Amino acid sequence: MTRTGPSKKVGSGYATGRLDNARAYLQAARDALELARDSANANPIMSQIANAAIAYADALTAKRKALVNQHDHRGAVKLLRDVLGKEFPDAQEKRLRRIIDSKDDVQYGATRGRVSDARKMMDDLEKFAAWVEETFK
Repeated sequence: MTRTGPSKKVGSGYATGRLDNARAYLQAARDALELARDSANANPIMSQIANAAIAYADALTAKRKALVNQHDHRGAVKLLRDVLGKEFPDAQEKRLRRIIDSKDDVQYGATRGRVSDARKMMDDLEKFAAWVEETFK
């Protein structure tokens, strides 16, 4: 097992509820990105993208092992790898890691986020979300 960080057990309805939340975060990010001017501070959009990615990861680990990551969001990548093993494609791991690695900067940092960066994050999220939706079935 590669997992060393904290996780918690969840009930049977958690996975579908978390998937519903992931979809809502994704839609909120899409809506905001569509309305954003190129000069806008994109941190709130990128924050929604990060929340969506984490919720998608939680939904999948909850469905497969009734576990979700706790505390450090970077642990979500490790838990997903532990739960799925070789079923977790390297490309999806890289997408999730890129999104989560930006989370602290966009939510707690002082740097203004660029809309062009939000579009790149959204591309990663769209591909990750599509993969989770297919894997969740």
